[in-house]
Amino acid sequence: MEDLRAEFGGASIQGWGVGPVLEKFPDVLKIAVLRGGGLGDLLFALPAVSALAAAYPGAHVTLLGSPGHAELLGHAEGPVGDVRVLPITEGIRPGLEDPSAIEAFVASLQRENFDLAVQLHGGGRFSNPFLLRLGARHTVGSRTADAAPLERSVPYLYFQHEPLRGLEVAGLAGAPPVMLEARLRPLERTAGQLDGLLHRQDDSPGTPVVAIHPGATDPRRRWPAERFGEVAAACAADGCRVVVVGTADERQLAGEVVAAAGSERVVSLAGRFGLGTLAALLDSCDVLVGNDSGPRHLAQALGIPTVSLYWVGNLINAGPLGRSLHRIHLSWATRCPECGADITQVGWTAARCEHDSSLLAGISAADVYRDVRAFTATNPPARGR
Repeated sequence: MEDLRAEFGGASIQGWGVGPVLEKFPDVLKIAVLRGGGLGDLLFALPAVSALAAAYPGAHVTLLGSPGHAELLGHAEGPVGDVRVLPITEGIRPGLEDPSAIEAFVASLQRENFDLAVQLHGGGRFSNPFLLRLGARHTVGSRTADAAPLERSVPYLYFQHEPLRGLEVAGLAGAPPVMLEARLRPLERTAGQLDGLLHRQDDSPGTPVVAIHPGATDPRRRWPAERFGEVAAACAADGCRVVVVGTADERQLAGEVVAAAGSERVVSLAGRFGLGTLAALLDSCDVLVGNDSGPRHLAQALGIPTVSLYWVGNLINAGPLGRSLHRIHLSWATRCPECGADITQVGWTAARCEHDSSLLAGISAADVYRDVRAFTATNPPARGR
């Protein structure tokens, strides 16, 4: 227990959440939360942000995040007070660095005089030094053995459910969980941008809408487009409206799904709108079918049922906790199908092989469709609104 107290900066344990819930810091009115990355990364962090907001009800929470985070949270209700877009910085936001932009950003945050800074951006090799530069009175986060120490920290081990990892960090600041998964609600003004996107004039009232997202940042996490097309065709044959969503970079992939489906009831909306409108669109759907990707996690945060395709390692880190609204189909592959490299060694533990072959190709389209049908039938399970 003494070793634990030393790791936590000498703080006493007040209770238990995902991990120890320590004593709260006094007089916290301004909180900074560091979480860059993509859409899914934001959604993984929101349960921890909700916990912090509940534990410090008078505090203002500022998210240090990405442009996509600012776009989404500008169109949805959530626990974040405001978003400051991070400059391009090694290990935090990829791209070509501008040292003057980094210095200006850090200087502006130093003037904020944050009471608490929370690191939810990985193991801390790059993010902990960045967080410490803000000059907050208190710091908490996760860290690998070679990362700069914070006032209170927990060890960063790769295979951990990301929202629960964030909640364990929040516990360091005396914030027990108030929810285990992100929850968002689109603003009313955003919903008005959907006119004509989801339904055709010949659709009957109550026509189920199925959203499909075939993309993922890592090509190995993508189910083949023709399999998504098979599911889309089966849903269209049932009378569903099927919309394929994605970014502008995913237009070709979405087009492959539409071509494989071969039905006029299946259309691509990829690249036609931003994250705010995507949230409103998914909120109007009956189910989303997709890989482990940002839109899948967004649908879950909106209370929309999902049918998901996962490699088993990604399920550990990013899978839904419940099964009443969220069905999963798993690949149990442990080696690259082309070269046999061990794919369970991730991140910094081993070099990634050069192959991008799908790890999900063995998952049956018929099995996936069966679960989709459970949500689009006459009496689907109640949605988690």
